[in-house]
Amino acid sequence: MVVMITGASGGIGRATAEYFLDRGHMVHGLDIAGSSLVHENYTHHIADVTDPDTFPAGIFPEVLINSAGIQEGSRDIDVNLKGVINVTEHYAIGSSHIRSVVNVGSASGHTGSEFPEYAASKGGVLAYTKNAALRLAPYAICNSIDPGGVTTELNRCVMDDKKLWDRIMELTPLKRWASPEEIAEWIYFVAVNNRFMTGQNLLIDGGEAGRAEFVWPE
Repeated sequence: MVVMITGASGGIGRATAEYFLDRGHMVHGLDIAGSSLVHENYTHHIADVTDPDTFPAGIFPEVLINSAGIQEGSRDIDVNLKGVINVTEHYAIGSSHIRSVVNVGSASGHTGSEFPEYAASKGGVLAYTKNAALRLAPYAICNSIDPGGVTTELNRCVMDDKKLWDRIMELTPLKRWASPEEIAEWIYFVAVNNRFMTGQNLLIDGGEAGRAEFVWPE
């Protein structure tokens, strides 16, 4: 299949690109950063999800994964929410090729337990997922995977702070965070193996939503 993944240069996006490549799919990665992958079935495109004029033409994905995201306050809604809308409307809505869209949300979209702009942006992703699912049916599906803590560089400041990490683990029943590769497995399952579930927001958080408290450096 032809797969498009935003935010493919790092974190969950890169892990997801590798997961699809390992299974023989053709992957197009979109990111404002350069490529961090070398594979015969991988093509990298420098693009900004907030600016549709930068989107590469002539690509008709069957699977679209919206993974690009930031945690920068004032720009969170533009990138995390409007970026998902921009890419989905451009490559999926109205396309005769698309079969599945997976948006990467966040546990904070369920609990509100994070910076206000970030939580609002991810809550919007959850709602937009349902909106897109209704408009893509009956030909395609759309769901979101909403991770809790994931061991990416974005979270390095708490992962490397023993005091903060111990507090986080107290709030996480499974006593660990997911790896990017684990989230990639969920994305693949929902995008490829699943053919009937649509409009759903899947919380993958090790149980932390039941004991929500945002822990971050002062």
